[in-house]
Amino acid sequence: MAKIMVVDDSEDLVDSIAIYLEKEGHKIAPVYRGEEAISLAPIEKPDLIILDVNLPGLDGFEVARRLRSHRLTAGIPIIFLTVRSELKDRLRGLSYGALDYITKPFSMEDLGRRVEEALRKVRETKRKVRWRRAHR
Repeated sequence: MAKIMVVDDSEDLVDSIAIYLEKEGHKIAPVYRGEEAISLAPIEKPDLIILDVNLPGLDGFEVARRLRSHRLTAGIPIIFLTVRSELKDRLRGLSYGALDYITKPFSMEDLGRRVEEALRKVRETKRKVRWRRAHR
């Protein structure tokens, strides 16, 4: 089970994602504004953030940049989920260290598979770090 922060200004979409991922055993922290994501991430300490780009106020790219620049949130993996499908947007999202960039419309099954893959990568990285520390 992982704690996943879902950041999107569409409450219906956040609710749909939450229902799907909760059925998969995850705990969801719903967030509807970029500023809220920045302030709650250090408190909630999510294992993963699903982040829209088109948010009121701060856009998702700026949210990602700020999360990456804060020591308490810099390592939280991000998956962008957005209607912005141009290559320049994908590259920008990935340049902020996002593990994945999914465009809307999307299928919940595909999102679920990508979430599980991202969480697997995070677990593997943490395991390698622990092993290196133990064998110094």
